[in-house]
Amino acid sequence: MLPTFGYMTYQETLNYLYEQLPMFTRIGAAAYKKDLHNTLELCETLGNPQHQFKSIHIAGTNGKGSTSHMLAAILQESGYKTGLYTSPHIRNFGERIRINGQMIDESFVVEFVDKTKGLYEKIQPSFFELTVAMAFNYFAKEKVDFAVVETGLGGRLDSTNILSPLLSVITNIGYDHMNLLGNTLEEIAWQKAGIIKTNTPVIIGEVLPETYAVFVKEANEKEAPLYFTQSRYVTEFIEPTENLLFCNVKELKSNTVEKLRMDLNGIYQAKNVCTVLCVVENLRKQGYVIPEASLQHALENVKELTGIRGRWDMVHQHPTIIQDVAHNADGIKQVLFQLENNYPKAQIHFVLGFVKDKDVANVLKLFPLTAKYYFTNAHIPRALPYEELQQMAAQNALEGLGFDNVNDAIDKAKELAGIDDVIIICGSFFIIGEIN
Repeated sequence: MLPTFGYMTYQETLNYLYEQLPMFTRIGAAAYKKDLHNTLELCETLGNPQHQFKSIHIAGTNGKGSTSHMLAAILQESGYKTGLYTSPHIRNFGERIRINGQMIDESFVVEFVDKTKGLYEKIQPSFFELTVAMAFNYFAKEKVDFAVVETGLGGRLDSTNILSPLLSVITNIGYDHMNLLGNTLEEIAWQKAGIIKTNTPVIIGEVLPETYAVFVKEANEKEAPLYFTQSRYVTEFIEPTENLLFCNVKELKSNTVEKLRMDLNGIYQAKNVCTVLCVVENLRKQGYVIPEASLQHALENVKELTGIRGRWDMVHQHPTIIQDVAHNADGIKQVLFQLENNYPKAQIHFVLGFVKDKDVANVLKLFPLTAKYYFTNAHIPRALPYEELQQMAAQNALEGLGFDNVNDAIDKAKELAGIDDVIIICGSFFIIGEIN
């Protein structure tokens, strides 16, 4: 039985949120609000819940979701009641807002929307602004010890940037959302660097020559202690298996080596875990107790502890089927690298779908001519129709079949694949979300 308050069921409440409020994941840039006014007004009405819990704020082009989930798992395994806010969701709205891995209570969602609906109609927030306020209100009400909060888009003007965190984290900078964040790495870095706060430590996961000065300038202006992960940790050994990533990370100052077993087994997670270790080091310096055994257990069980999905997820064998939410050039490069590493001789089948506002033309140039292709689309206004994707791919000599439904595409790939072949579904969170 779905909880009901006032006149809306939980599903009716979600329908209201999806249909009445501008939603970036559905319609793109038209839903993006370039200031924090609405979020501040919403939260002020709620008693400023963002100031009622400790937080860690995470931005970056890629890896911020994985990093957020790993940190949340470590904190909850260390005995802290831990909130986690991430986006977008893959299947269930509740994936966005969790406490100790449990999705937000449905009755809270219904009550929250019901009691504040008049305010929404007055200030007309976006879907994202609303869900940020909902998450912060939920974390405050439930008295979490920590909240790990992932930015939605950028950082400086992102709705989550009303936090005063214990520390800020920027995983990396790459080309994505250029229509909103800028066309150069420096411009994108400036937007992400907006989460750096006065006298608050900031950890940079991966720095590039183009972005180094941006971070240094922002940190100096805010008098924020600045830590570059690459100068503190280095990965010495990486061995991916079907279920785990074995990873040895050296701490350069002490020359000690951390031997990790990670259930997020994409090779790209080796970079993210170095950032996580840098965060843990900083939290320990601040006096928070994070036992080594808790860290080790958490990293081996992130999927179970936090519910993360879509990161090099192997969901079938013979043929191997992998789902990954990689959707921009840097993410796709990581996927292609791991395919070459893990399956150098296998025939690869790509089930691909993208959204319109990605740099799809340049991303398609990365894909191998030797693979087989199945082009599809999600059923949201922002999706790139599979016919257009098929045409763009053909311009790069990538030929394949077209499908309006990702499940039909997967079925055809399974039909045509040999038992030793690999089928990988990627290009968008939203096609992963529509898989049966």
